[in-house]
Amino acid sequence: MASTTQSADPPRKLRLAVLLSGNGTSLENLFEQIDTGLPAEVVCVLSSKKSAFGLRRAESRGIPAIAVPRRDYADVARFNDALHEVLARFEPELVCLLGFLSPFELRGRYAGRALNVHPALIPAFSGQGFYGHHVHEAVLAAGVKQSGATVHFVGDAYDEGPILLQESVPVLDDDSPETLAARVQALERKLVPQAIRLIAENRVRIDGRRTRILPSQDEIQF
Repeated sequence: MASTTQSADPPRKLRLAVLLSGNGTSLENLFEQIDTGLPAEVVCVLSSKKSAFGLRRAESRGIPAIAVPRRDYADVARFNDALHEVLARFEPELVCLLGFLSPFELRGRYAGRALNVHPALIPAFSGQGFYGHHVHEAVLAAGVKQSGATVHFVGDAYDEGPILLQESVPVLDDDSPETLAARVQALERKLVPQAIRLIAENRVRIDGRRTRILPSQDEIQF
């Protein structure tokens, strides 16, 4: 009698919405990670700037790319009305803020379902006004010996919310904001896919302001 084997079901792909404001290098890295097996799919890309090259990156892959310009709205609330109206059309399971320079309101819909990446070790060098090169300039001015990157769940205030992943890089004596930024960005490209994989594998639990990462099936000892 011929035997048959039943293949395992492929892992479920987590539906992602990406919010950005600029070049979209983190988005491109995410695409590359998905191409090599990250269990996720980008269902839409939204930008707070019409000129953001990240929109072109999404379009080149046939992914809906939508500009929601912050300057077109009188206040943050109306801007978020527009963001949430677009997001509702695509029903993402996780919203990823990858270089998004405008406030994103959870509105009870995305609590525990929105991630932000920050180019420093929160709570240091974080909060309103600390973004992009401003962060790295402040790190160098402070004379600290370590900086890094933080992936955290979005909270109700700037750069707050439970931290999921965080790692450091050294600050070198001859660093400029540009050289430090390059090292931090390389770390971000590592941490963001790791965070998405953990969520896709249902291994993250949020307990107040802390997160707990559950072991993978391979790590469980029987």
